Amino acid sequence: MELQQALIVFDALSQETRLRAFRLLVEAGPEGLPAGVISEQLATPHNTLSFHLNHLANADIVSSRKQGRSVIYSANFETMRELIGFMVKDCCSGDMARISEDSETGCSVIELSACCPPSKQESQQ
Repeated sequence: MELQQALIVFDALSQETRLRAFRLLVEAGPEGLPAGVISEQLATPHNTLSFHLNHLANADIVSSRKQGRSVIYSANFETMRELIGFMVKDCCSGDMARISEDSETGCSVIELSACCPPSKQESQQ
């Protein structure tokens, strides 16, 4: 992922309704959710939600498909994997974070080490 695409994704997620919608779609998995269900879950009017879902789609972090009369939205896990990879790519030369692929499932595995343990003073507060 390039810096400009990462900025577009962060911009799309920097608004509460969009972040909540995206998190809901991640929870729903690859099957996604109908727009009406998302609207109900977030207590957001359809037209407002549509604006936000379009913003997420333009950032390529959600996709949509027609299923009968419904529009089903789902998280674009590949784009988010690329974003996370971009974020940890040069992190501490791999000492603190690394991404590997599980040979059995083909899934990406992100390993994060404890980076900066809290000082004694911070842990006593």
